Amino acid sequence: MALEVPEMKLYRRIVWTRQERLARGLLVSVCAVPALALAAGGASPRDDDGPCSLSAEAARVACGHEAEDDYFIAVGKCLNFADESERSRCNRIASMRRADAPEECNEVFESRDDFCDAAGQAPYDPDIDPADFVDPADIGGSVAPNAYYPLVRGSIWVYAGGGERNTVRVTGETREILGVTCAIIHDVVETDGEVAEDTQDFLAQDRDGNVWYFGEVSQELVDGFIESIDGSWEAGRGLAKPGIIFEAAPAVGDVYRQEFALGEAEDGARVLSLNASESVPATSCKGTCVLTADFNLLEPDSLEHKYYAPGIGTILETDPDGDERHELVSYRIGPP
Repeated sequence: MALEVPEMKLYRRIVWTRQERLARGLLVSVCAVPALALAAGGASPRDDDGPCSLSAEAARVACGHEAEDDYFIAVGKCLNFADESERSRCNRIASMRRADAPEECNEVFESRDDFCDAAGQAPYDPDIDPADFVDPADIGGSVAPNAYYPLVRGSIWVYAGGGERNTVRVTGETREILGVTCAIIHDVVETDGEVAEDTQDFLAQDRDGNVWYFGEVSQELVDGFIESIDGSWEAGRGLAKPGIIFEAAPAVGDVYRQEFALGEAEDGARVLSLNASESVPATSCKGTCVLTADFNLLEPDSLEHKYYAPGIGTILETDPDGDERHELVSYRIGPP
C-alpha cells in the first residue's frame, strides 16, 4: 500500500536543492557564515563582530541544519507506523518540534552573542603549557591551594537541597590531558538514596593559582542504568578547549569561559562580589565569600549563584531568587 505523506515532497525538494548546491560548490566557510545567518533569519552582522560572535552565528546555522535533520529522521520513523492515526500524530509532533527550532536556535545564539559582548571578540585559544601547571599531589603541601577552590587530595564536600544529596571528593587519581596532569574529582548526586548522576571532573591548578577545567565524564542514571552521557567532553578532543573554573585573583566584573566544546559544553561565569555573606549548615561567611553567576550558554534561561568561602570552597549554590538552595552540610579539606 502506497503511503501519501506530504512531507516527502518537501523532502525530495530539499535533497535536490542540497545536491544542486554541492554540485555548484557552494560550501560553507567562515566568511560565508554571516550571509548564512541572514538567510536563516538571523540578525545582520555588526561591524565589530569578531571570531566570538561569528562562531555563535556558525553554531546557529548548524542548529538549523540539525533541526532539519532531526525532522526528516522523525518523518522516516513516522512512516513505520501502520496505523494512520499514530502516523499522523507522529508527524504532527515532528512538525511542531521543527516549527519551534528557529526560536530555540536564535535564543542560544543571543546567549552566546551576549557573552561575546561581555568577554570580548577575540578567538578563544588559551595557551596551555604543561610546565605552567603544578603536580596535583603537591597541592596542600609544597604548593598552596587556590583559597576558594582547594584541590587538596582527600578533600570531601557534601551538599544537600532540592531533594538531592551531592558528594564531591578529590581523589588521588590523575589523568593526563594535553600533557597536563589533572586531578580527578568524583561528583555523585543521589536522589531518594539512588545515584542519579555520576561524574568525573578533570581539574588542574596552574602556577599562578588558577584552577582549570579540562573535561568531564558525566553519566545520568535511571534505575542504575546509564541514561545519558550528554555534557561529557575532554580538552583536545573535537577541538574542545579547557577553561578556568576559578581564578587565582578574582575581580568583580570578570567574565570567563569555564569550558569550550562548541555545541556540547559551554559554561561560563561572572564575578559579582568579593565580600558576599551567607550561612549554611556547615559554615558561614560574613563579607568574605566570592559570589559568582554561573551560566550555560546552551541553556539561555540557566543562571546559578555560587558562594565560595576562603579555605573551604563552594558553600552554596542557589538560583537568583533564592527559591532553591544546595547547601554545604559537611566538609573536610585534606585526607582524614
